[in-house]
Amino acid sequence: MIDQKIIDKALELSPGTKYLVMGKHILGDTPALFSKHFAGSKALIVADKNTWKAAGADVYDAFVAEGVPVAKYIFPEEEFHPDDEFVQRMDRIVGEAGAIVVAVGSGVINDLCKISSFHHGQKYMVVATAASVDGYSSSGAVVNDADGAKINVETCAPLIVVGDTAVLADAPKEMTAAGYADLAAKVPAGAEWMIADIFGTEPIMPDAWHVMFDHLDELLAHPEKVAAGDPDAIGDLFIGLSLSGVAMQIAHSSRPASCSEHLFSHYLDMTHYRYKGKFQSHGFQVAVGTLTMCAFFDEFLKMDLSTLDVDKCVAAWPSLEQEQARALDIYKNFPVPRLGHTEITKKYNDAETVRAQLTRVKENWSSLKARIQGQVYSFDKMYSMFKTVGAPIGPEDIGLTRKQLKDMVPFVQLMRWRINLLDLAKRGGFYDSLVAKVFGKGGAWQID
Repeated sequence: MIDQKIIDKALELSPGTKYLVMGKHILGDTPALFSKHFAGSKALIVADKNTWKAAGADVYDAFVAEGVPVAKYIFPEEEFHPDDEFVQRMDRIVGEAGAIVVAVGSGVINDLCKISSFHHGQKYMVVATAASVDGYSSSGAVVNDADGAKINVETCAPLIVVGDTAVLADAPKEMTAAGYADLAAKVPAGAEWMIADIFGTEPIMPDAWHVMFDHLDELLAHPEKVAAGDPDAIGDLFIGLSLSGVAMQIAHSSRPASCSEHLFSHYLDMTHYRYKGKFQSHGFQVAVGTLTMCAFFDEFLKMDLSTLDVDKCVAAWPSLEQEQARALDIYKNFPVPRLGHTEITKKYNDAETVRAQLTRVKENWSSLKARIQGQVYSFDKMYSMFKTVGAPIGPEDIGLTRKQLKDMVPFVQLMRWRINLLDLAKRGGFYDSLVAKVFGKGGAWQID
């Protein structure tokens, strides 16, 4: 497994999470951990029906056996989401219990528990049940706002994260594959951060960058072991996902962990997309977005932007009003029709700012291209890794056609104020050709 010194260094930088406890068959240690860091407090074990069976019951029994005051709440629903109904319920349950939360689960349970703990002004503890998401140790929680848009809100990170490798290795293989895809998504996300950095909109934060990316290749290097259920490999995957959360804490933003590839998933979530009657996992949706962005980067890196005609690009640059009108037209039948308008208004730059951005790209193209090439994986490499680990290797694997995927691209470009590769393509006048190369004849997602 990855060197403990790497974990310790990351936790030193973390403003919220200070303990990442890993090991095999360590659920019985949770009461002692809780009592040490929440002395004299009552615990509230929060789980759903599946995570209760996976670890919640054992954690609860351990608290009872150790004489630590404890209550429990098990969500009865088969599916639930971090929207207002469940946030209010969680707030009420935590308030009535007068306890510190011990979340037992993964994405939604953890997000609800961190939101409620934040609302009650207290820290909490999480016991992971699958290496399936990158949000365990983040201070952000993804929620649905009143309009139905998915937003990342700053809350509180868990003080303690517990990963029992026996439990993690026993999780359904598709959940582990989803976690692997979520970790791999950081590869193109990091490349897009480089673009935002040279634009000057979101400069790279060295501490967050090093926590997230210094060991990412190493953590993704053995998809075959992850697929085989090797506890050490799954432990490393969980550490990588946890380091991602720490990087987000340091940055006070999801910038180190996500960009365009995650927006494909957000699109599907906001349109309440189901395949075979079921919502698809975050990681599986992100896998398709990740492959798509790797394909875009493959084509982008074939270009020579040192010859870019900046004057021509600036002359063709639309006004804010034109961009707002374009966004309203694209989103007119979307469940959140003003989302694109809101976000493009935030990230729009005037013509002279675009001139400065494109000039920096042009003048630094050789070094920028080399940095991006050192960061991003080719479509073929990412495809092979996902195939090995059991993650989706095409939109068809989650029930989408390639045409549907192509139609999502304009939404993705406009969905978040964060600068991405598609924004550079818009500014540089090669957006249409880039999309055509990926979805046209010979492209990674050729539409027949």
